[in-house]
Amino acid sequence: MTTDTLPTPIQDTPFDTALSERYLVYALSTITARSLPDVRDGLKPVHRRLLWAMRALRLDPAQGYKKCARVVGDVIGKYHPHGDASVYDAMVRLAQDFALRYPLVDGQGNFGNIDGDGAAAYRYTECRLTQVAIDLMAGLDDDATDFRPTYNGEEQEPELFPGMFPNLLANGASGIAVGMATSIPPHNAAELLNAAIALVDDPEADVLAFVQGPDFPTGGRVVDSAAAIAETYATGRGAFRVRAKWHIEDHGRGTWAAIVTEIPYGVQKGKLIEALATIVNDKKLPILADVNDESDAEIRIVLEPRARTVDADTLMESLFRLSDLEVKIPLNLNVLDAQRTPRVMSLKAALQAWVAHQFVVLERRTRHRLGKIADRVELLDGYLVAYLNLDRVIEIIRTEDEPKPVMIAEFSLTDRQAEAILNMRLRSLRKLEEMELRGERDTLVAERQGLEDLLASEALQRARLKADMAVIRDRYGPETALGKRRTEISEAGPVREIPLEAMIEREPITVILSQRGWVRAMKGHIDLASAEALKFKEGDGPGFAFHAQTTDKLLLAAETGRFYTLAADKLPGGRGFGEPVRLMIDLESDTGIVALLPVSRAERLLLAASDGRGFIALARELVAETRKGKTVVTPRPGAKLRRVHPIGPAHDYVGVIGDNRKLLVFPLAELPEMTRGQGVQLQRYRDGGLSDVTSFTYAAGLSWAMGGETGRTRTEADMNAWRAARGAAGRMPPTGFPRDNSFAAR
Repeated sequence: MTTDTLPTPIQDTPFDTALSERYLVYALSTITARSLPDVRDGLKPVHRRLLWAMRALRLDPAQGYKKCARVVGDVIGKYHPHGDASVYDAMVRLAQDFALRYPLVDGQGNFGNIDGDGAAAYRYTECRLTQVAIDLMAGLDDDATDFRPTYNGEEQEPELFPGMFPNLLANGASGIAVGMATSIPPHNAAELLNAAIALVDDPEADVLAFVQGPDFPTGGRVVDSAAAIAETYATGRGAFRVRAKWHIEDHGRGTWAAIVTEIPYGVQKGKLIEALATIVNDKKLPILADVNDESDAEIRIVLEPRARTVDADTLMESLFRLSDLEVKIPLNLNVLDAQRTPRVMSLKAALQAWVAHQFVVLERRTRHRLGKIADRVELLDGYLVAYLNLDRVIEIIRTEDEPKPVMIAEFSLTDRQAEAILNMRLRSLRKLEEMELRGERDTLVAERQGLEDLLASEALQRARLKADMAVIRDRYGPETALGKRRTEISEAGPVREIPLEAMIEREPITVILSQRGWVRAMKGHIDLASAEALKFKEGDGPGFAFHAQTTDKLLLAAETGRFYTLAADKLPGGRGFGEPVRLMIDLESDTGIVALLPVSRAERLLLAASDGRGFIALARELVAETRKGKTVVTPRPGAKLRRVHPIGPAHDYVGVIGDNRKLLVFPLAELPEMTRGQGVQLQRYRDGGLSDVTSFTYAAGLSWAMGGETGRTRTEADMNAWRAARGAAGRMPPTGFPRDNSFAAR
């Protein structure tokens, strides 16, 4: 057995060590060779190899198209040994004008659309390079970048592209590596180049004086403030709020429709239309009646309001919240720097790195050109010698078996000069005119001197770089169709609270809560005295019943002092007996319910506990956002919340009656307004506690229900006998006051 066929010796290695080493290799490969773009050309390897293969096939903008299958085959066969589907998907994205701000591939055929439809198979589509790709690759023939062998060593490929197009920020990038990710939105190339020109002269220049913000291929509006945009660019992390662009179209006679003409970047129009249709069908936004997609080459989404009185801004603000008509585009400027090290850069740092790369490219191209000039001048010097000694040169060639050494020795020629003279055709001898040769040589010598001066002077390098950048900037300037800014940068106003009426269709309902806590909502405002409508389970009975609207929020007060919030539109329907309210909120089964009423019933509520303490609370501040509710009243040990009474707008006095049948009235102004607590003493008791409380207008007197089915009330006009300071004991009520010590029939 030879040594070449000996098996590899087995090595004992801890499993965690071997696993970590191999995973680290995989992670580094994913980060540096797959997912993160290079800050200098903004490309990942697959994109770079695609464009390089197309260049090798001479797919210039002026040439004809070739099948994408041919390009994909060359890429996976020569440069990128991965799946053809992934390579073709990368090519498709480079050709989509709705995905890439400045497409690098000019596609012919079906390359997908903004609706989300995929591209045709690569055997049906054709492609060639765009002018942007040509500008990005400019300098590859001038030794502007290093080349490396391909995966099998048969070909060479560039490590990066040296062109003067700021592709990283102009076209953006996205990718997920191991433990890190990148997300860079596209920007306007002319603005980036203006900022780069400023950085050439002053590395501390403010780039935000030139770069307004992202510039998406699908347009839209960035609605963040200037301060928020500046903060995002300074840290290299953050997000941009992008909204659809819309306007009102007048249909006459007061009718109108909202027309969406641009949608946020990355949103598929087909899925957006489906989401909007779902909002209409599910009645999530009743003020929206219908949505129609009338798009062709241009986007046109028609949003029809429910009525002509609907506020357009309210409609769109609601849709911005409910749909992808507003999205957040993240910024995570995580790139590979010049040393191939991943790091998050600010916008300014990324532009500075690109400008520094352009200085390197300028120097390399200059040195390469100097080498070419030196080679040509060397040959021209040889041709001049041959022209001046033409007869002797011809004689040497005719008489000598080895004319090359003789010529080198006699005329002090170099090997290249002698070889060039010997390789000349006879027909070229007539063109060897001294003036033409000397003119070409003088031109090259002058160019060489200028290039040497350029290498020796930083000022000349800066001037040259700015001039070259200005040429590219003008090519993609704001006056061109491709370079014109598409995304509007305008800060939106503060986020408005969308009225509940806009989110829920307003319909009348009757809310019924039984004594055992079963709740339901019957359609319409039914007669609350109707025994047929108010049916309950055996052993159960009426608790609370009132008229409301589906847009109402309902307050449920428990005897523990906690308040819960129910959405009227979420209550179970009127069929059957409803559902236990405890399934909707975290209310213990043995806890009694004190009150259920709409928040809109009164602006202020009088809250009173069984020990006679209480205070005033604003109804809107009692609304709870969770099932757990909100603690409002904190009764003393042994006491419970007894009454929740809506205070009328004209009420100025409070009436309190205790279990001892003592009545007291005092000014409403003596009660504090609180958000939480025990409150103050309303009435003093020796035995028992509070029975009921009410508020009334003193000038109109105190009224109470007479009871029975007649619904009659009795009013005591003169209440001076019961008027006292808050906290007094009170006195016996007027003749005829209900024996249950209640101001209202219950």
